Amino acid sequence: MAKDKKLVEAITSMDVDFAQWYTDVVKKAELMDYSSVKGCMVIKPAGYAIWENIQGELDRRFKETGVENVYMPMFIPESLLQKEKDHVDGFAPEVAWVTHGGLEPLQERLCVRPTSETLFCDFYSREIQSYRDLPKLYNQWCSVVRWEKTTRPFLRSREFLWQEGHTAHATAKEAEERTEQMLNLYANFCEEVLAMPVIRGQKTDKEKFAGAEATYTIEALMHDGKALQSGTSHNFGDGFAKAFEIQYSDKENKLSYVHQTSWGLSTRLIGGIIMVHGDDNGLVLPPKIAPVQVIIVPVQQQKEGVLDKALELKGMLSNFRVKVDDSDKSPGWKFSESEMRGIPIRVEIGPRDIEQNQAVLVRRDTHEKIMVSLDELDQQVRDLLDDIQKNMYEKAKNHRDEHTSEATDLATFTKTVEEKPGFVKAMWCGCQECEDQIKESTGATSRCIPFEQKTLSDTCICCGKPAVKMVYWGRAY
Repeated sequence: MAKDKKLVEAITSMDVDFAQWYTDVVKKAELMDYSSVKGCMVIKPAGYAIWENIQGELDRRFKETGVENVYMPMFIPESLLQKEKDHVDGFAPEVAWVTHGGLEPLQERLCVRPTSETLFCDFYSREIQSYRDLPKLYNQWCSVVRWEKTTRPFLRSREFLWQEGHTAHATAKEAEERTEQMLNLYANFCEEVLAMPVIRGQKTDKEKFAGAEATYTIEALMHDGKALQSGTSHNFGDGFAKAFEIQYSDKENKLSYVHQTSWGLSTRLIGGIIMVHGDDNGLVLPPKIAPVQVIIVPVQQQKEGVLDKALELKGMLSNFRVKVDDSDKSPGWKFSESEMRGIPIRVEIGPRDIEQNQAVLVRRDTHEKIMVSLDELDQQVRDLLDDIQKNMYEKAKNHRDEHTSEATDLATFTKTVEEKPGFVKAMWCGCQECEDQIKESTGATSRCIPFEQKTLSDTCICCGKPAVKMVYWGRAY
């Protein structure tokens, strides 16, 4: 039992050092490992399995809206990247360049894709000729490279996995509808599958995507009170179309520019899951995304019939993602390890349980132990997984609401940011000068202009001039 205790104690308490707690969890739950490539990580099977579940669920939802998957090259010629000025200026500091092929210098530098707008636009300029070719609803699953100065596992790395959707439409109205549709798809996914409540809104002009007319975002609040941008959807209007000459002949045979969107979500969501739901024992995974939903631990498995019974229970629970821990570790170690890995339900079965035709179910979210008859095991597990999913969402929502404040003057705003980490709702005049000043003096950035507006006062929190919008502010990852 000494080893069992050490396993749990190896995680730094989140209240002592949240950053170290996070690192301990991702390492000890074996989600990732550090790589010899500076700023890049190895995603281990336990971490990649979470991404596979995210990918599978999102991909299904995308396809239900008519989206098809494609794949673009990972290299972008410099001349192509230069076609949209705002876009290239926005990404220039993060771009990695290929300058040689083998031993020979390239005639033109190649950018390792930080995002694929220019490639899609170049493709669409040849692919789209008529109104009959529209809309184009494409998505790709890939990795991208951004040369970040400071990295953290999942949250910010020089190479990360994501999906990027790129659509082209005949009208501005269709593009705006698709932009909002995909943002809502992301929000529903986060809340329904990841049990992660989010705020839906629009980014300020300063924070919007380089080259976009408008950027919409979902913002989640982590346990330490910092915000995490969890997914974005961009309306490009016809700006990229004009830069890349993407035109189509309408029904009157007149040439028009297409209107485009782009939307993306990445492996940083795994970091979000950890920081929203985790505790001092490790991961707490929502059942709908957990690679293993039920772990069966045979107690005294060396005794005749115990391991056989555990395998029989696995067959009874075949509708779920279930695993039997038949390793030679002690039961206490197995209990601690299942908690570390965030498995939603642990089933304990031993000789005495077998005699009484029962098993013990242990919830990862509340640690509650429940004795159930084996005759009702399947239904009890089903009901319990549903309840865990709902409870995790409500707990996260309550935490977010308890850490969302309002401020109507700068002194209160500054005090709140310092003393009560979380979202702060405050009015804004719409000027970037005020946005910059707030960031410089408090470290808080504008997270989004929420779709659900509320008038807290008539004046801007910073300059006192007439306010135009209520904004969610906060320190962020």
